[in-house]
Amino acid sequence: MTEPNRQSGENEERIIEIEIERLRPFKEHPFQVKDDKEMFLLQESIEKYGILNPLIVRPVPDGYYEIISGHRRKHAAEKLGYRKVLVIIRVLSEDDSILSMVDSNLHRERISYSEKAFAYKMKQEAMKHQGSRTDLTLGQNVPKFKRTTEAIADGTGESYKQIQRYIRLTELLPELLDLLDNKKLQFTVAVNISYIDKEIQGWIYEYISDTGFIKPKQIAALRNQLNDGPINQIQMLSIFNNCVMAKKVSRSLTFSEKKLTKYFPDDYTAKDMEQVIESLLEKWMQEQSC
Repeated sequence: MTEPNRQSGENEERIIEIEIERLRPFKEHPFQVKDDKEMFLLQESIEKYGILNPLIVRPVPDGYYEIISGHRRKHAAEKLGYRKVLVIIRVLSEDDSILSMVDSNLHRERISYSEKAFAYKMKQEAMKHQGSRTDLTLGQNVPKFKRTTEAIADGTGESYKQIQRYIRLTELLPELLDLLDNKKLQFTVAVNISYIDKEIQGWIYEYISDTGFIKPKQIAALRNQLNDGPINQIQMLSIFNNCVMAKKVSRSLTFSEKKLTKYFPDDYTAKDMEQVIESLLEKWMQEQSC
């Protein structure tokens, strides 16, 4: 085979069996491979029917292949004792392989916030390298170009602003991302925290660990204070505590004398009216518990 023909053959897509030890995970692969219920069901399927969809890989130096799609299938097959798996070999550039890897995984039913965040971030960077506009602060009048987040949003069911929020999550400490993935931190609160310095994020994580919660108004108040200058951890705790206390004070009720006196005889003092109200409230509370 001549050199031109040999190179042409190397660039053609082909399906072959490859030894598992020659497969390498995608660099910085954002999608987790877990030994969970879904993995157990996948193993059962492979054990019964084999690998129905070949893995998609690309050649890398030294005779190895990088997995584009199929990390979970490879893991399941390995646990079942497979020594070889069927793969589709595609010759892809670094950026094209990232785009293909992200798109092939985003269709999965269960994807965590952190997986989406880093997947969208990787896709954004790959599109940037290919010449797309990626400045998240671009104004509305951008001739001929879409924001990269708009291009990513196409076909995902997400708005470009939601894509921006996901990408912001990559600025969170891993501990806070874990809280988000485990539904112990609200998505919008997590996005707001992502704009805060990492050291203060560490203080926020300690606060959540100690109290078991964080409120949106606490983070909003903290960010407002940070606009005025740096703070220390004690000042942050004071801001959070003031927000909680303010909420309790806002539940206090007052009744004007004019509003109350129409329900009582003229000779009833304020103390008399208070006793009657307490008595009625006690009776109402007992009825509610029945």
